[in-house]
Amino acid sequence: MAAEESRYLLGHPASDSEPRVQNKKLYLATFAAVLGPLSFGFVLGYSSPVIPELRKINDPKLRLDGNQASWFGSIVTLGAAAGGILGGYLVDKVGRKLSLMLCSIPYVFGYIVIVSAQNVWMLYFGRMVTGLASGITSLVVPVYISEISHPKVRGMLGSCVQLMVVTGILGAYVAGITLKWRWLAVVCSFPSCIMLLFMSFMPETPRFLLNHNKRSEAIASLHFLRGPHADLEWECRQIETSIQEEGLNLSEFKNPSIYRPLLIGMALMFFQQVTGINAVMFYAETIFEDANFKDSRLASIVVGSIQVCFTAVAALIIDKTGRKVLLYISGFALGWGPVPWLVIAEIFPLKARGISSGACVLTNWVMAFLVTKEFNDFIGFLTSYGTFWLFSAFCCLNVTFTAFYVPETKGQTLEQIEAYFRRS
Repeated sequence: MAAEESRYLLGHPASDSEPRVQNKKLYLATFAAVLGPLSFGFVLGYSSPVIPELRKINDPKLRLDGNQASWFGSIVTLGAAAGGILGGYLVDKVGRKLSLMLCSIPYVFGYIVIVSAQNVWMLYFGRMVTGLASGITSLVVPVYISEISHPKVRGMLGSCVQLMVVTGILGAYVAGITLKWRWLAVVCSFPSCIMLLFMSFMPETPRFLLNHNKRSEAIASLHFLRGPHADLEWECRQIETSIQEEGLNLSEFKNPSIYRPLLIGMALMFFQQVTGINAVMFYAETIFEDANFKDSRLASIVVGSIQVCFTAVAALIIDKTGRKVLLYISGFALGWGPVPWLVIAEIFPLKARGISSGACVLTNWVMAFLVTKEFNDFIGFLTSYGTFWLFSAFCCLNVTFTAFYVPETKGQTLEQIEAYFRRS
């Protein structure tokens, strides 16, 4: 259907007399937000074409040895872990929109440092700063999209986060064919600048505004996102019924409605990384070189293209199949790439959304650092076969965990999901 075609909100009977929702501006707001994950993807993909170039560069101050190359690839995940902590604070204090706009600053600054690098330490610092921005992005964007979406399209729009990440990775691979590492850094900074411009015209999420007693602004936000014919008061009341005015304190983490979704979210992030996907994506070109591929860059682009295609398929089918089905039966691009980020944006109660999301992002990026930094050591100790068999074993554990502990959130409002955990 066309973007402007009307759809019904969940909870309203399907009759022509009922208010209709228009998705055109919702899709526009989502597009503006997912320019952040596109930037994030460029950060992740940057190391693959650049490491082989920097290992052969004439300048000895910039030339990377094997250990330095592993740090150049993996240090971005340490920055992202710190960004998860900072993002968890910012998203509740200054809002989802402003947090996303602010993270464009470290993206651009980090690339400026890389472009002007005179030694390896400047390369490390630039990578860490862009990693910080990536960590904030990986937390804020799923929350922003889940809070502005209605249930019928929330899965599809939430999956666009991972779709844009893998698109950014592929973009870095393709651009790396023709661009030297400094010019590639310049190109990688563009999406974050465009995001800053676009997000300045987008609304804050209604849930954040209502949680801060800004009802008139929340109605205006819903009017922008749903169109003039939707029942804005009805949706506003649905959100308000779930909002608890008191703040969050540590003692509340004894409450199953708080700690159960947190544990599920952290486990999803842990299992996503121990599939080994980021080790493959960070070092794709090096892996193919070691495997004696004639054209390692072309092989990397093929891998990136497959990721984009299957993640796009996931976005199209996730609201029909559900989240758990994709975690059961599909590979990374179709299931374990997009679904965990979507689920953690759905399952946390509003008052714990910032700190819980921060804990999950921290878990994700700490595990990403351990996997990517030690990947070469794993290869040396376990051999290539043993390392990938280890990743396969974790994939089997993923399926078992999903079967017993991950709830299905398809077709439910965020308030209904919160009520599910309170009842259980």
